[in-house]
Amino acid sequence: MENKNVVDVNYHRTGQSTNTNDLGMREMQARVYGHRNSQYLLVKAPPASGKSRALMFVALDKLANQGVNKVVVAVPERSIGKSFQNTELAKFGFYEDWQIDSQYDLTLPGGNDSKVQKFVDFINSPTGKILICTHATLRFAYDKIDDDHKFDNVMLAIDEFHHVSSDDSSVLGSALKNITHNSTAHILAMTGSYFRGDSAPILSPEDEQQFDKVNYTYYEQLDGYKYLKSFGIDYKFYQGAYLSALDQALDVTKKTIIHIPSVNSSESTKDKLNEVDAIFDAIGEVVDQNQTTGIYSIKSKANGRLLKVADLVTEEGRDRIQDYLREQVNNADDLDILIALGMAKEGFDWPWAEQALTIGYRRSLTEIVQIIGRVTRDSSNKTHAQFTNMIEQPDAKDGEVQYAVNSILKAITASLLMEQVLAPEIRLKARKHKKDNSSSNGGDIFVRGLKDPSTKHVQSIIDNDMPDLKAAILQDDAVKNGIAANVDPETMNKVLIPKVIMQRYPNLNNEEVEEVRQYAVADTVLRHAVVDTTTDSKGNTNEFLRMADKFINVNDLDINLIDSINPFQRAYDVLSRNIDSDVLRVIQRSIDAKKFNFDQAELVYLYNESKRFVAENGRKPDKNSKDELEVKMAYALAQLQDLKARRAQNGGR
Repeated sequence: MENKNVVDVNYHRTGQSTNTNDLGMREMQARVYGHRNSQYLLVKAPPASGKSRALMFVALDKLANQGVNKVVVAVPERSIGKSFQNTELAKFGFYEDWQIDSQYDLTLPGGNDSKVQKFVDFINSPTGKILICTHATLRFAYDKIDDDHKFDNVMLAIDEFHHVSSDDSSVLGSALKNITHNSTAHILAMTGSYFRGDSAPILSPEDEQQFDKVNYTYYEQLDGYKYLKSFGIDYKFYQGAYLSALDQALDVTKKTIIHIPSVNSSESTKDKLNEVDAIFDAIGEVVDQNQTTGIYSIKSKANGRLLKVADLVTEEGRDRIQDYLREQVNNADDLDILIALGMAKEGFDWPWAEQALTIGYRRSLTEIVQIIGRVTRDSSNKTHAQFTNMIEQPDAKDGEVQYAVNSILKAITASLLMEQVLAPEIRLKARKHKKDNSSSNGGDIFVRGLKDPSTKHVQSIIDNDMPDLKAAILQDDAVKNGIAANVDPETMNKVLIPKVIMQRYPNLNNEEVEEVRQYAVADTVLRHAVVDTTTDSKGNTNEFLRMADKFINVNDLDINLIDSINPFQRAYDVLSRNIDSDVLRVIQRSIDAKKFNFDQAELVYLYNESKRFVAENGRKPDKNSKDELEVKMAYALAQLQDLKARRAQNGGR
């Protein structure tokens, strides 16, 4: 397995993101506090940036100065509730501490029915001020509250907001929509990953426009750390059982979180307990298990060190281990490796973790972001953080075509998205004068022919929504198929990407769609460009960008040149580098099989026509032909091959 990172980003360790101002606020928190008077506020910031405390500052100000009577904080699971427990703020410069009446901390142990009733009682109480609950409690309690006006002058803060959906089937999304439309509630929504794995929008376009937005990027967060200076993402493709290839990906000298695959995935052996035992064997020899904490001591076969290993996969004894992780892991020496299945992701705090080794592809980009967030915490024991995803490379002969396509494409699109999320922001501007000079290192880049935003809505999308838009583009099935097929730039840039923009922003007219499209494509292409610097005989420095197979002076950028490049060429290169030609042909065939929706009669007709074509021309039909019938014959043959492979996989059925 190749060890070269797909993504490798270096940071400057400025300390800016962790320093505090006179009110005790970090940079991100101060940015959020600057919008404390907004009735609807959406905060997008990465893990460990201090979103919990940012909420406290805003909530206390609303209670003291803005006529808000109550604050409800909703978190996705009980364990995250500890982030919102009593917190000293005054001694660091703020005017008040965050204090919770324990009867209104509904993330503490207790029955669900009593918690729902406690929520209802809190809403009706004239004295209750702050309540913490889970998303589930909020959903059930809302069903018992018969009047949305009960939320008048209540601040509703939703942590990990990506759990919400505007889809009609989302109870939490419907509750939020009703509360927003039918009451004077204040809404604070916080998330580290604003896109969902199912591609469903979190808010409708109309509702989202009501929210003021605070964006704090991954790059700002990581660049402002004191210790961490680099981060890498690597995808390792293996054949056979992952356990036989594990030792090539596992570095036991690093504090590591290992996420084993879901038992429902093809990567799983279907016996999670034996998988844990096999991972233990890959690490070394089990010496003993502490009966109080549940932590294993394993002697590393790599260097002979005695490693402390936590098993969160096995149900028996899990509570002991969770208590140990919560109460006794206070420095880097207290734990070395953690093995998990569905845990240790969202909200899990182990700042000393250096490496996340995730086995099996993840269907959700959100999940990948959350896992990465476990290792991108600033800590004195590390200067580099690593995310490694081991992915099964399918055998071209096994017939699992659709699974192969989904597995590989989602892994690669996730890597592309994270590459852009982790990189410094660039600011695209239309070049109008020769004196406009670009700075390719995270500064202004001037592009000739780039349209100026014609409306405030377009400007807002460009300023605030570009990461979310690119996430939506990368999750689109047609785009993912286009990446694997390495479609021509015109199809990708002028057909596939505009369709996603129109779906995400249905109120845009054609001119506005084109403006957004230009910025989205240019942003994506330029982030993947390689910068080369040269010095001429007079000592003048010139910057050149290498984009795909083109090499151009950074000051000669033109939108037509950018549109001539497939922005996802890098993803195709990753596929080609890691997957052999037979598998690529299988993937290509699977994509081709879905270009046309032929019924059975059409397939029979086109099959007979293709046999006649081969007899007459001595070759198979070419999908790139200018003859429409020949193109359809080529795609029909691909669909028949795909059907044959799937039938073989299912035992001929």
